[in-house]
Amino acid sequence: MNSSDAKRVLETALICSPQPLAVRELRVLFNDELGADTIKTLLQELQDEWTQRGVELVMVASGWRFQSRPHMREYLDRLHPEKPPRYTRATLETLAIIAYRQPVTRGDIEDIRGVTVNSLIIKQLEDRGWVEVIGHREAPGRPGLLATTRQFLDDLGLASLDQLPELDNPAQGSHVLDALADAVRQPQLAIDPEPAPQPDPGELPHLLSSPVVPQSDLTPEQP
Repeated sequence: MNSSDAKRVLETALICSPQPLAVRELRVLFNDELGADTIKTLLQELQDEWTQRGVELVMVASGWRFQSRPHMREYLDRLHPEKPPRYTRATLETLAIIAYRQPVTRGDIEDIRGVTVNSLIIKQLEDRGWVEVIGHREAPGRPGLLATTRQFLDDLGLASLDQLPELDNPAQGSHVLDALADAVRQPQLAIDPEPAPQPDPGELPHLLSSPVVPQSDLTPEQP
């Protein structure tokens, strides 16, 4: 099979798949006759070929997928005008703390935010598939350690946590939530106003700048 035919097969599989496909899954299309490096090269060529179109081929945490480009969203929303889920600033601050400081306990989050974390916030993030307990800290009560999931990265169009927006110098007063929302451009991250007192926005990047939990404190979940 020549490269043009192979790219056509990959293109068709990715367009028809409702979920991202990993390279190991794509190799099955060719009975493993094409190696992983060859598949990746063909995928990169496909990316280039779709550059001028309203749909792009991207790599996210779970694999490769086609998706609409951000600037096409306003047109696509006209087909489905229902409003996406909205999250409070407290929810997004909790998500940002978990994303940048993981693994963290609920107590860590409360120490950073300076307010009690409503258990419904954690449940909302878990139900959304963005957060999960990956182990327990060896401390009284063995509190659960929270981390983001692969689904979190997929929904935000990211391949890894390294692609999260970098934190600005806290002296600049830049808010990590604004940077995160701007980077991912996802409507499901729309922020609803919240009456409860919030920490100084300029403090959050500073508080997120160093790790909370050494890896030795993590006890894996038992199967």
